Amino acid sequence: MNNFPKIIISGGGTGGHIFPAVAIANALKAVSPQCEILFVGAEGRMEMEKVPAAGYKIVGLNISGIQRGSIFKNLGLPFKVIGSVRKAMKLIADFKPDAVVGVGGYASGPLLYAASLKNIPYLIQEQNSYAGITNKLLGKKAAKICVAFDGMEAFFPADKILKTGNPVRKNIVSIEGRRHAGAELLKLDPLKKTILVTGGSLGAGTLNKAVEKHLTEIIAQDVQVIWQTGKFYYKGIVERLGLEYHPNVRILEFLNQMDLAYAASDVIVSRAGAGTIAELCLIKKPVILVPSPNVAEDHQTKNALALVKENAAILIADTAAEDTLVAQALELLNDKEKSALLSENIGKMAFANADEVIAKEVLKLIK
Repeated sequence: MNNFPKIIISGGGTGGHIFPAVAIANALKAVSPQCEILFVGAEGRMEMEKVPAAGYKIVGLNISGIQRGSIFKNLGLPFKVIGSVRKAMKLIADFKPDAVVGVGGYASGPLLYAASLKNIPYLIQEQNSYAGITNKLLGKKAAKICVAFDGMEAFFPADKILKTGNPVRKNIVSIEGRRHAGAELLKLDPLKKTILVTGGSLGAGTLNKAVEKHLTEIIAQDVQVIWQTGKFYYKGIVERLGLEYHPNVRILEFLNQMDLAYAASDVIVSRAGAGTIAELCLIKKPVILVPSPNVAEDHQTKNALALVKENAAILIADTAAEDTLVAQALELLNDKEKSALLSENIGKMAFANADEVIAKEVLKLIK
């Protein structure tokens, strides 16, 4: 291996792909400070902003996914794929990477395929417990596949799989001794029981409906709620309820300091994205997961079931959440034994240094 390894990291589309990608890049820089890293993303997607903000150069491919329910919008897709593979081939020829990393998302497919044609070793970082079609196809020629869940030999060659867990944002999970700081930031009482409800940056309609419908029950039990609505729903909720609805209810569009929200809460209600689950395992608090039904291959339900199987989380189906979620959360808050058991079991599933382990595997691929 030369002193200055060159690595391309491809993928993105959602925070669930971008945060692990940046974490791997940071770990590569920590292990091999001289390495040169180039990101490849999809034009118009959030990685084109988030990656430069993290201090890395990114190039965009004109690629998008299959549009469900619209044949017309998919007509140009084959041309986009061909164009993206051509551009990926040129990027590889110009940058001359020693290894390529794919984290999932639209750009990952063309780039890894181009790497396979050029005989450049590549590593796939599969976040979910159910592999997507692109990764399944590309897994056959991958040098290494880093996974976060058991049973992934159903999708990939067993001899290439390494269970590393998913990389997480380190600052997000350092919550030890910070409950009072979190409560102070959110203007809450650190002595009152608190539920955190988060649907991610865009929000989750079902979670918002469930909370809004049952606010009176939450307040009646003198429980606090940190309610992160997401940007699609925030305005409507504030218009209906007012920003200062009740001292126990903190309505927020986005949580800039997620670590302090985690620290201030006793029970966490969330979607079941792989990145979020990786964080929750390190947070070690009782969790209720409501998988999003709007994802490919229903992979969030499969992610959640991997935890339920270990008695490490409670799963509520999206269809049932509006009526049952708040009651379950309040019940869990008052059940010390169940809360302790869930916290202990979810903690057993944590991987603290996934980013570093994956970075070292990438460097091992370089001859």
